[in-house]
Amino acid sequence: MSQAPRKLFGTDGIRGRANDHPMTPEMALQLGRAVAHVFKGEHARPRIVIGKDTRLSNYMFETALQAGICSMGVDAVQLGVLPTPGIAFMTTGMRADAGVVISASHNPYEDNGIKFFAADGFKLPDEVELKIERLMEGSALLSHRALGGDIGRAYRIEDAVGRYVVFLKSTFPKHLDLTGLRIVVDCANGAAYKVAPEVLYELGAEVFAIGTQPNGTNINDGVGALYPQRIAERVKELRADIGIALDGDADRCILCDEQGRIVDGDSILLMLARAMKANGTLAHDTVVATTMSNLGLERALSAIGVRMERAAVGDRYVVERMREGGFNLGGEQSGHLILSDVATTGDGLLAALQVLGLLVAGKEPLSVLSGGLQRVPQTIKSLRVGSKPPLDTLPATSAAIATAERDLANTGRVVVRYSGTESKCRVMLEGDDPRVIDAHASAIAHAIRSEIGE
Repeated sequence: MSQAPRKLFGTDGIRGRANDHPMTPEMALQLGRAVAHVFKGEHARPRIVIGKDTRLSNYMFETALQAGICSMGVDAVQLGVLPTPGIAFMTTGMRADAGVVISASHNPYEDNGIKFFAADGFKLPDEVELKIERLMEGSALLSHRALGGDIGRAYRIEDAVGRYVVFLKSTFPKHLDLTGLRIVVDCANGAAYKVAPEVLYELGAEVFAIGTQPNGTNINDGVGALYPQRIAERVKELRADIGIALDGDADRCILCDEQGRIVDGDSILLMLARAMKANGTLAHDTVVATTMSNLGLERALSAIGVRMERAAVGDRYVVERMREGGFNLGGEQSGHLILSDVATTGDGLLAALQVLGLLVAGKEPLSVLSGGLQRVPQTIKSLRVGSKPPLDTLPATSAAIATAERDLANTGRVVVRYSGTESKCRVMLEGDDPRVIDAHASAIAHAIRSEIGE
């Protein structure tokens, strides 16, 4: 039996324009109640940790969530500004019943989102999110509200950043350091604006940080992983060894080599897989990527004896497939990298540290280390849509997709999907002839605009 569709949750929590449905304080209050009810454990004082990025709207969502959680007899522990993977780390480290992240990741500051980690540090499966939604719809939760001394308390942990910094440094090879390396890091005016420069500095690097002046409205604004040209320019200007661009909640990264060339998630996956295969730590000689990863990555991995599996887009689905298959390396072209031996979710800075370890140990520049990926021509179009009906119910769109699939046959790929975090439809085609895939991508995009465009 198919599962009922979720109304609020997308591929990465609930997301939307802040203070507009569904991302309102009223929704967050009810969401806090539902999550507290679902995750209220056996502890005498159950508790849920709450962390956030640097958006202006986080103050009202943090307060609303806290009120909802406490009203159900659960303590709310504020972590302050902390990367998403840091909140997962603190959730497990504090033995909390759940963790809440207030962030819209790479979206502009006007948007916001709320996502969750279970007590084990993993994101919630679809069925748990559906259960939370159903609890929010009625008034049943009101009868479970705590009274008197059973009402939850709220308090803040002051050293969450320091704890996470120590953890990140512990993942770097103990016999190495970053002395002598010049590193440009772009923190996107987001959640890693303190953590990233501090970790790199304490490991011995000469650090040049940008995107470290958050003001509530400048997160992801021309900086970070969506704009890697910023670090490319600074790397060349400063003659740095490497550039690291994080997104607003620092769960993904894009790198730049010493020549100013961008190194995306596919290239990072290949580097890590090659190293782990060589030292015998790559579980089942398999990497989990997504439908958006380039066909060239699959071919490059095959050439070194590594199999690639594809999951649905979204790091949570990559993690789910990794857990199912017992795999320990996965990620996305966009820069989510999951190393499950040390982390439960995508962690941009942790992934960058692993690459830095390879760079230092091998004494080779990143331009050499990241070689070997021959990309198949790929075109991606991102279209704003007014609604998200099933694609197979759109006659013109379905016909255009079918034509492209027949034409490319076994020589390329066609992936058309709705974004789980924005009102957009993504059209991605790969094939050996750029003119052919561009023509088909334009035809599919035209059909989508005519049928469901804004």
